[in-house]
Amino acid sequence: MNRPAVTRSIALAFAVAAACSCGGARDRGREPPPRYRDPDVSANERAADLVRRLTVSEKIAQTMTAAPAIPRLGVPAYEWWNEALHGVARAGRATVFPQAIAMAATFDDALVKQVATVISDEGRAKFNEAQARGVRGRYHGLTFFSPNINIFRDPRWGRGHETFGEDPLLTGRMGAAFITGMQGDDPHYWKTIATAKHFAVHSGPDPDRHAFDARPSAHDLADTYLPHFELAVRQARVASVMAAYNAVNGKACAANPTLLDDTLRKRWGFLGYVVGDCGAVDDIWRHHKEAAGPAEAAAAALRAGTDLDCGRAYRNLDVALARGLITEADLDRALVRLFSARFRLGLFDPPERVLWSRYGPEMIESAEHLALARDVAARSIVLLDNRAGVLPLTPVIHRLAVVGPMADDLPVLLANYHGIPTHPVTLLDGIRAAADARGVDIDYAPGARLIETTPAAIAKAVAVAREADAVVAFVGLDPRLEGEEFGTRFNPGGDRLDLDMPAAQRELVEALLATGKPVIAVLTGGSALAVPWLAEHAAAVVYAWYPGAEGGHAVADVLFGDVNPAGRLPITIYRSAADLPQFSSYDMRGRTYRYFDGQPLYGFGHGLSYTTFRYSGVGAVGGTFAAISVEVENTGKRAGDEVVEVYVLPRNPPPYAPRRWLGGYTRVSLAAGEKRRIRVGFAQNALTMVDEAGARHPLKGDVDIAVGGRQPGHDGQYASDTDGVTTPLRLGP
Repeated sequence: MNRPAVTRSIALAFAVAAACSCGGARDRGREPPPRYRDPDVSANERAADLVRRLTVSEKIAQTMTAAPAIPRLGVPAYEWWNEALHGVARAGRATVFPQAIAMAATFDDALVKQVATVISDEGRAKFNEAQARGVRGRYHGLTFFSPNINIFRDPRWGRGHETFGEDPLLTGRMGAAFITGMQGDDPHYWKTIATAKHFAVHSGPDPDRHAFDARPSAHDLADTYLPHFELAVRQARVASVMAAYNAVNGKACAANPTLLDDTLRKRWGFLGYVVGDCGAVDDIWRHHKEAAGPAEAAAAALRAGTDLDCGRAYRNLDVALARGLITEADLDRALVRLFSARFRLGLFDPPERVLWSRYGPEMIESAEHLALARDVAARSIVLLDNRAGVLPLTPVIHRLAVVGPMADDLPVLLANYHGIPTHPVTLLDGIRAAADARGVDIDYAPGARLIETTPAAIAKAVAVAREADAVVAFVGLDPRLEGEEFGTRFNPGGDRLDLDMPAAQRELVEALLATGKPVIAVLTGGSALAVPWLAEHAAAVVYAWYPGAEGGHAVADVLFGDVNPAGRLPITIYRSAADLPQFSSYDMRGRTYRYFDGQPLYGFGHGLSYTTFRYSGVGAVGGTFAAISVEVENTGKRAGDEVVEVYVLPRNPPPYAPRRWLGGYTRVSLAAGEKRRIRVGFAQNALTMVDEAGARHPLKGDVDIAVGGRQPGHDGQYASDTDGVTTPLRLGP
């Protein structure tokens, strides 16, 4: 269906709804239309006017995600549940971008906003198409349960790859960029609605998510678990927040007035609506045992500020109302928020007033969108090691062995919460196309399946490797090995039990290394892979994440040198799970680069390039501490991007506080030989510290500021100026 047809269909639907609400032309001649039908009235006023016209039963029905139509008022049915983690999901064809953790690895906020803008373009196009067909069910609305901005505090959490990593600043900036791209910049209408989830203190164990009680310290809550949500509210003006399944400090999140009212609304000024995660309100009585039954649970959640139930508990609000557990005013408050959102989306207005009503299906998987998906995937790839300098692949490579179960694996492109790509490019497809264009012969043997292999399969892969000039081994994880609580037959619990590569794949790679051929290991997955044995012996190690529908082309672009890699790790890759505290503990000590005292395999912010950079001349901008400037020179022979990372290192932090933290970053492109002074602004709270009681204070005394392409060493210094420079600062008295 083309754009004019879509617009005509929407216009017809509006005309029918208007007729229903106003009683036809005869009635309209006697009295003006109701205020909720006036597009020039504010969304909040329109919502209040509509809500006062509803019966109690109509109000209750609107508090659940499958909101029914109210024909007498011209209110169409609406389904609130939709997904768009890295592309419009679960609704057929869509551009599939790299998974969220891969987007974080770009360290490029503007790029993430561009991705979200495309996702919302396609979301509007798919919505218009669905409306024209009369489809109003799940996964066809404009209210998306994305992004996931929980902190990836432990690599065993199966859903960690849905997040933007382990750092609150990176997560906050990436989340804000995503939200802004989804919601748009029109002053009157939202393009779509983003939902910041899961609020709060939610990162596994996933099989226990319906019942566990996270008990972070006051310091950890204020320093790690809340800042990025605050940024989503204050800076990005997110329209929706999802209450998590779990409890925080003894109170279920969906019925937690401290989180939903005191913190979210009163302290941060949140004006949108809160939706409970799907089944979270039922969990209040079923698993948390905080209520005697569903009516009591529904009442507790509504009073606390959960406006929308993605579940069944709010069916019992009539009982709660009859028993005096809630008032009709409690219902009205939630409904005004919900209908305000629908008015802000333009769902009751003539389509010509809403820019995005013109978007048609030609936007979905457009050539421009697919090119962006390829670019983002390439920018996310992290070159972990290039010890032998085998990358990029040079013309001396005439025959290439491609092995590994991930080479021809579709799930490894798509991760979870994904759409359906029309022409997905597997890693094998991409490297074959690039090799063919260069006259390089490809021999392929999988060598193993996801978690199993045979001597014959390994023997075949080894034989192929021995005939090649180099070996590319696509190994690691796919989403069947890390995911949600229900898991798969490969991993029923969703979470990872350890950080190792699957044993069958390790056996394969060790056999390949034994051939003496240079082995380029391309790792897939969304979390830490503890592979110190691989780092010692492989010619190069690359992390390709879950790279999306164009992932095969993007990986080939990097391997053959069409793209100079500049991705950075948004996580710490530990040497072993034994280096970590107990998974179920929400104490931050010993977790993430900010609190970890050990030596990681690859640190947060790590990533190499095919060129080299030199740092010099670091100093404060304008004599203040609002920003740092530094000269960065590309000392190599090819253009490349560099991620300039600024770390704050207090000299003597208290034992409960982080040892270091990211204070700012920017990604820049430098031509070969180019030298430029780069300004990196400090984040708002970069030069502060949260005390043991959870209060934030300005830093005082001596601190070190490290500026470079990665973290400094444990002593706060860089090995050389090719890594970065460190300067002392004296703050306060």
